[in-house]
Amino acid sequence: MTLPRRRFLQLLAAAALPATPRLARAQTYPARPVRIVVGFPPGGGADIVARLIAQWLSARLGQPVIVDNRPGAGSNIAAEMVVRAPPDGYTLLMITSPNAINATLYDNLNFNLVRDIAPVAGLSREPEVMEVNPAVPAATVPEFIAYAKANPGKLIMASAGNGSGPHVAGELFKMMTGVDMVHVPYRGSAPALTDLLAGRVQVMFDILTASIAHIRAGKLRALAVTTATRSDVLPDLPTVGEFVPGYEASNFRGIGAPRGTPAEIIERLNREINAGLADPTIKARLADLGNTVLVMSPAAFGKLVADETEKWGKVIRTANIKVN
Repeated sequence: MTLPRRRFLQLLAAAALPATPRLARAQTYPARPVRIVVGFPPGGGADIVARLIAQWLSARLGQPVIVDNRPGAGSNIAAEMVVRAPPDGYTLLMITSPNAINATLYDNLNFNLVRDIAPVAGLSREPEVMEVNPAVPAATVPEFIAYAKANPGKLIMASAGNGSGPHVAGELFKMMTGVDMVHVPYRGSAPALTDLLAGRVQVMFDILTASIAHIRAGKLRALAVTTATRSDVLPDLPTVGEFVPGYEASNFRGIGAPRGTPAEIIERLNREINAGLADPTIKARLADLGNTVLVMSPAAFGKLVADETEKWGKVIRTANIKVN
C-alpha cells in the first residue's frame, strides 16, 4: 500500500519529535553553574583532580563548574547528596575507590551506588605502593612473603584506617599470599606513615604520591606498585602482580550523576571530559600527581565501578572488616 505524501510526512515528523527535546536539552545545557560534589576536604588528591577537570569544563561548557567539598562518613555524605539531587546534570559526584568500598563496608547506607548513580566518565587511576621500613630484611615481594611466612603475626601492617584503600589493598595481599600480618589502623595516612618511618610498624600500602619523597630519599623501601602495570613515576619498580598473579589495587576516580540524568547530558559531559583528559597540559598535571588518565565511555566506567564494588565487597566480607 502506498501512503499519501501528506500522511507520510506526518509520520516522519512524529518519529522525529522524541529527538527534538533531547537535542534542545543538549544544546541549552548548561544554563547555570554546575557543581562537582567531592566527599573529601580541600587539598587532597580527589579535590585536586576535581578542580583540574572543573576548570577545563568551565571553559568548555561556558558556565562555572564549582567544586563543592562535603567531607564526612568516608565520602558517603557527598554520595547521598548527589543521589538525592535533581537528575538534571547540574549536580555531579566525584566517584572514588572509597565509594566502591563503602557499598559493603557500611550496612546502613540509604542508597546503592551502582543503582542510584549514573556513570558519566572516568578521570584517573592512582597506584598505591607496597613499602617497608628499611629494617625489614626484604628487598623484593618474594623475599617479603618468605620473611612474613617465617615470622607469622610478627609484622605490623599500618593503614589509613579500617576499610580505607590501603587497608583493603593489604588485606587482598594477605588473602592472595597467605601471609599473617597484624593490621593497625590509624586516623589517616600521615600518622601511619610517620610510624612506618620510625620503624614502629613494618609495612604499609599507601598512595604513591604520599611516599615518593621518602622512597627517593632512602627512608622507605618500595617493593612494588599495586596497579596492573608499572608506574611512570617509578618505572623500574615492579608490580605486585608480577609476583602475585592477578593482584591489583588502585585508587580510581571518575564522575557520576543522579540516576535518571538525561543521556544526552551524560554524553555531552563524557565527550568534554574525555577531551580534557586528552589535553597535554591536563595529562601532564595528572602525571605529576602520579595518576594515569582513564578515558572511558559511560558504560565502561559504570562497569569499572560495579567490578570494583564487587571485588572489594569480597575482601571486606572475607577479612570481616568493620568501620570504627
